[in-house]
Amino acid sequence: MLFGFFLTFGVAVLSAGLRSFQNSYAQKAGALGILAATFLGVYFITDSWIWGFVGAMSWLFLPWLEILTRIRALRLPKEKRLRPKSPPPSDTFPALSEITREIEDEGFVHVGDAGWDWEDYRQFFRLFYREEDRAQAAICLNEQRDFSFYYLRISSRAKGATVWTTWNYPLSYGLKLTPLFRINRQRPDRSFWQLYQSHREFLRRNGVNPAAIDPLDEEQIQTEMENDLRDQIAHNIHKGVLKQTAAGDVKYSWRGMIYLWCQFLVDLVRL
Repeated sequence: MLFGFFLTFGVAVLSAGLRSFQNSYAQKAGALGILAATFLGVYFITDSWIWGFVGAMSWLFLPWLEILTRIRALRLPKEKRLRPKSPPPSDTFPALSEITREIEDEGFVHVGDAGWDWEDYRQFFRLFYREEDRAQAAICLNEQRDFSFYYLRISSRAKGATVWTTWNYPLSYGLKLTPLFRINRQRPDRSFWQLYQSHREFLRRNGVNPAAIDPLDEEQIQTEMENDLRDQIAHNIHKGVLKQTAAGDVKYSWRGMIYLWCQFLVDLVRL
């Protein structure tokens, strides 16, 4: 029993250490190590490899706790209308000013702040535009109750309505993207400069010439974002991920909740 304890403890500590590295292979090894430590712990307690396997696999079903509580009760508006919005206080988003400077250092111009609020769910967008290559950038803050996160996004709207987007969205994305979106996903720890260089390479690989993209003004940028949000909601209703309620807003269907869980599994493999 003592040998089992020290072996399990050693694997758990090693896994936690691997997860702290900013390297995808080390993080994958750390995730597998957590499963292995759980298997070993349950195995040495029960003396059954079957229960050890069940214990390890229980990690894969952990997201259902949030899906069946918070996500199942979530309601969203069918149409999201962006409005001018004041930036969040520094204690809520202390990195906002620093990230703004990083984006402006790459030649982007701050064109406005917008967002929307719905019950206890809030989104804030700081919007930027770079005239030279018609690239849009945004700092996006999502808040719900006591949980919040931010991500960075760079988009180029090619003729034909295809939206080439590079982002470092840190979680499993909870909705299906419309067919017009092409996503270049990067790790959350990437700086804006790294995202921008990756975006330029993304366009080059796909033969997108920035000079052929129509320029946008501040009003058009916000209008296009509203159209994207509206089209995304409609697309997910059509695909059965969302369904409309009697009150006129939308919520996740059972198919949508299963989709969320599958997204978590995909991210677990991708990490």
